[in-house]
Amino acid sequence: MKKIAVFSRNLKENQLQVYTSILEKLDKLSCNLLLHSNLLLDLKNKINLKSHFNIFSSYKEIEGCNFLLSIGGDGTLLDTIQFVRDSGIPVLGLNTGRLGFLASTNIQDFEFAINEVLRNNYVIDKRTLIKVDTQKPLFGDINYALNEISVVKSDASSMIKLDVYVNDLYLNTYWADGIIAATPTGSTAYSLSCGGPIIAPESNNFIITPIASHNLTVRPVVITDTSIIKICIDADNTPFHINLDSRKIKTSKKIEIFISKEEFTFNLIKLRGDNFFNTIRNKLMWGIDKRN
Repeated sequence: MKKIAVFSRNLKENQLQVYTSILEKLDKLSCNLLLHSNLLLDLKNKINLKSHFNIFSSYKEIEGCNFLLSIGGDGTLLDTIQFVRDSGIPVLGLNTGRLGFLASTNIQDFEFAINEVLRNNYVIDKRTLIKVDTQKPLFGDINYALNEISVVKSDASSMIKLDVYVNDLYLNTYWADGIIAATPTGSTAYSLSCGGPIIAPESNNFIITPIASHNLTVRPVVITDTSIIKICIDADNTPFHINLDSRKIKTSKKIEIFISKEEFTFNLIKLRGDNFFNTIRNKLMWGIDKRN
């Protein structure tokens, strides 16, 4: 019997039937289902659940799961990091959002996707995680991210000053709205919107991308993911955020952060025939002639 955790954070009224169909299908296949506590409560308030489901609310409660099913967009899938952590539990993303670089399987194709996964007809796409260390821990024991670590000023005030070093070698002083250190996975996220390059997941690189740099000649830099990045933040009492994907803390103090590759990976389920180049070509509509 397959043990499957199901996570979602934004249950939309027009998608209730799809959620019901997914749960009914998994239940008919005699899967042992664990629903996130908030999802189960939301469902109970909106539909009549015919089956009893176990619940989870912490990473300890999904131990031994064969995979975690994320229903939503890329933001929802990013939130699953707090549950899978270093367990190696693979994650399948069913996309109900817009682009869906990570949750790349369309929600309408859920039956096919679930059948393929239950037949073990899939591949594991091991994605690099990036972590941040500081003198005083800022993010507890989940100090890593799948997309990026970013430092961003928090309001419309002046720029912040960031001294950046790579393996103790001085790279540059950035006067900017902030800076991003992104993984290849994150190359299609915040970094891309700030002019960073798209990098294939297996490239073993990090990207350092400035956000609205005052010096227009400053460009994104690609380095190996074995590097240690040090960012010395001198905001001169200007409040700023340090972000790990969607998690963030706010401060205005001078601080040094150290960024490096996490020892374990995030295991993303990819159906056979699906690949990174297909995803970016389809999501970004490359090669499509819009003139007609």
